[in-house]
Amino acid sequence: MSQAFDIGPIRVGAGKLFLIAGPCVIESEAHVRKMADAIQRITSDLSVPYIFKASYDKANRTSVKSFRGPGLTEGVAILRRLAESTGLPVLTDVHEPAHCAIAAEGVDVLQIPAFLCRQTDLLVAAAKTGRAINVKKGQFVAPWDMNHTVEKVTSTGNTRVFLTERGTTFGYNNLVVDMRSLAIMRRLAAVVFDGTHSVQTPSAANGVSGGQPEFIPLLTRAAVAAGVDGVFLEVHDNPAEAKSDGANALNLKDLSGVLETLLAIQAASGQ
Repeated sequence: MSQAFDIGPIRVGAGKLFLIAGPCVIESEAHVRKMADAIQRITSDLSVPYIFKASYDKANRTSVKSFRGPGLTEGVAILRRLAESTGLPVLTDVHEPAHCAIAAEGVDVLQIPAFLCRQTDLLVAAAKTGRAINVKKGQFVAPWDMNHTVEKVTSTGNTRVFLTERGTTFGYNNLVVDMRSLAIMRRLAAVVFDGTHSVQTPSAANGVSGGQPEFIPLLTRAAVAAGVDGVFLEVHDNPAEAKSDGANALNLKDLSGVLETLLAIQAASGQ
């Protein structure tokens, strides 16, 4: 496994479980601030290191009519102000090499979406910013093949890279999580488990993705027991009205209970 590294005040890969959480997309500046404040209160009470996440543009929505977010310029400005006012490290997706340097001005972590995890130019451009890089394993990629992705990032001299498991394509409109992938990828880099996209049913709900959020606690418990460095959860205060990925989001009211259980499992497993 790679050496531990810092993202602001958070030590990644040092044994303490950290959380990446927030709404899928920036719905408004007021909403991301509301979510960041609420999640920060919960994680502070539980002493869980916390990175806020939200996307300025969801470029891979199922339908052309789907809400994508405020866009690069406005979205990065919102995230920069949120980071400055809360002191939280912030993560966002990037979809194009040209966006990386601009996004890096406002956030601490650049995330490579699963569909783009093999895109060399994007990985290299993101890594060259010097920001920490989170790469989501593609639904079509074997866990051992993520070594090539890690090498693309580290070829720039940037060794602050971690990998996120979010399920593997299983037939049509379904994903399955192979817990062995967590141990396999952890030989390559620090590993995060995405408990919300792993319960997604892609493109299964008449132009949008569906989901089975009732299984979020089950899968995250299994992942923490198997051994991960962090957990990724899309969290919303009203999933039914979320503008993106509400069908697989964790309700804010359930977050505290889920985290308490995960911490107990990590402690019991001796990790």
